[in-house]
This record gives sequence, C-alpha cells and structure tokens, in this order.
Amino acid sequence: MSKLGTLGARLHHGEVGYDFVKNRKIWYGISILITITAIVGLAVRGLHMGIEFQGGAVFTTPKHMSASVAQAETWAEDSSGHDAIVQKLGDGSLRIQISGTDTQQSDQIKDDLSQKLDVPADKINADLVGPSWGDQIANKAWQGLGIFMVLVVIYLAIAFEWRMAVAAFVALVHDITITVGVYALVGFEVTPGTVIGLLTILGYSLYDTVVVFDSLKEQTKDITKQTRWTYSEVANRSINGTLVRSINTTVVALLPVAGLLFIGGGVLGAGMLNDISLSLFVGLAAGAYSSIFIATPLVADLKEAEPQMKALKKRVLAKRAQAAAKGETADSVSGEGAYEADEPDDAAPAVVGPRNQPASRGRGRGRPSGKRR
Repeated sequence: MSKLGTLGARLHHGEVGYDFVKNRKIWYGISILITITAIVGLAVRGLHMGIEFQGGAVFTTPKHMSASVAQAETWAEDSSGHDAIVQKLGDGSLRIQISGTDTQQSDQIKDDLSQKLDVPADKINADLVGPSWGDQIANKAWQGLGIFMVLVVIYLAIAFEWRMAVAAFVALVHDITITVGVYALVGFEVTPGTVIGLLTILGYSLYDTVVVFDSLKEQTKDITKQTRWTYSEVANRSINGTLVRSINTTVVALLPVAGLLFIGGGVLGAGMLNDISLSLFVGLAAGAYSSIFIATPLVADLKEAEPQMKALKKRVLAKRAQAAAKGETADSVSGEGAYEADEPDDAAPAVVGPRNQPASRGRGRGRPSGKRR
C-alpha cells in the first residue's frame, strides 16, 4: 500500500488525526478575511463584463494576417475609443472584439481597421451583439442558481437535518463569493463561459460536503447513549476519515483545469479558455476548503448549542475527569478505556488526538481496557 493509502487508512481508523473542529475559529477568521477581500475587490474594481453582456461588435479579418495581436489591439482601441480584445485564431485570422459600439460606430471602425490592417473593408466580417442576449443569460443564471440553492437546502434538510443544510448553504455562498471576488481582482472578462463555470463548481463543492456529512450522520447515530466522545469529536473524526478522499478528488479535478488555465490560457494565449478555467480552478479549491474547514465545524457549532449535546459534553468531560482522577492513562481517558459498564459496543468513535484509537470490541466491561504504562 502507498504511503498516502496508509495514511488514509490510519485517518479512517482514528490512529492519527488533526483537530480541525477545535481550531475552527482560525478557519472562520481566514474565510472571513478572504471573503472581505473578495467583496472589497468586487466593490472597488467591479467585474469586467464581456461583450455578450454589454453589447458591441466583433470583427474577423481574413486568414494569415501579418499584423500582431498587440498592433491590432492598439489600432482597434484608437479607432473605437473603447477597450478591445484581440485574439489570433488558428488559421491566422484576427478576432477583434470591441464593447459598447452601435451600428454606425461599427461601420466607421470597420473602415478604419481596413486601412490600418491594409485589408479591403468587404473582407472584414462584422457582427453586432446586443446586450439583451447577455441580460437573458444573466437572468437565467440567477434563476438557476436560486432554484439550485433551494433544492439543495430542501434535500439536505430531508436527507440529513436542517443544521447541515444551513452549513452547506453557507459553504456554497462562501465559494461563489470568493470566486467572483477573484474575477474582480484579476480582471478577467466575464463571459457565458464564466457563468457556466460558476454553476459547475457548486456541484463539486456540494459533493465533498455531502461525503463528510454522510460519514458524520452514520457515526453520530445514538451518540447520546454513550459518554466517550462529544459531537465535535465525532465530527472531527468524520473530517479526518474522508480527508484523503477529498484531497484526491480535488487534486484530480484541479489538474486538467490548471492545464487549461496556465498552459492553454497563459502559455498558448487561448484567452477564451480563461473564462471558464479560472472560475473552475478557484471554485474547486474554495469548495474543498469550505467542506473541510467551514461546513462541518459549523455543523458542530450548531449541534452543540442543543441542550442534549450540551448535556452529553458535560457527561463526557465529567467521566474523563473521574477517570483521570483514578490514575487512568492518557490513552484510556481519550478513548481506549471503557468509561461505563452499560455503554454499547458500537458507540460512535471519534478522533480526540493524533494517537487515539477506538475501543476494541473484545475488551471487558466496567474496567479500563487500555494497557497500563
């Protein structure tokens, strides 16, 4: 078995672990800081909306143009007075995109470009794009996002419970806000591809969250019937048990997206790939982060506000203090010893420390079963 596989098995069985839930205030603070930065960037710089949302003209030149992209961009901006985006296509032709132009301006720009590019005007293809089409896309996207959020909350509330639905909703809003904020800070153009990417990352983010929630639901069944572990400790065990799986799925998903973003968009200059690849890259990374550091710790906070979970925590801490007073070893206090004679054998295990292991089924009841040191 590989080292990563061995680590995953040890995490799953509670032999090692990191206390994510205990340090949740740190993760909350980091997320709040990143979110505020994203909101400030969005408010100050705004989004660079593409031609589909603003309207404008797209000019396509004949094949095998000698003019460079930089030259064509300068000439287009001088002719129109607006920002221009120029892309060199595979056949050597140039695609010049200018936002905020109407039919009359388009004809003037076309004549001016034909002179500067030394190409007959009738050889340059001009297409006008109205802003209404982009508005329709934006409206449909908002509708789809709203319907998706409502269905997610309803499903999670039915399949799990309302606290998990609330935590998943917060995580999704967290991911979308960060992704949109990064777009504002980087200055990438927002196109229909960007909208598609934003809607796509919601499914990836929700997948990781549901995997942890499913493990948490299974391990917290009848949790109040035992006095070994608190809800937060079981929640932490769920995160550690699915940690390697979450990392693996995220890395596998990020690798091809990173290829599109850094190689396709950066090295090869295929600007259209940036529209969807940046939203996917940022969204996938934010989704993996939120499922581990935000969603599950938030569920633990909401659950431990319940009276029965408060009572459970009080009983667990009292039992550990009693065991410590009797001279139990550290391992016995944290989970290897049996704390109550009537405790069920299948009580939910949880990671308390990096060396803890769940109690063995074959050990005797009513007495410490850990090894004496």
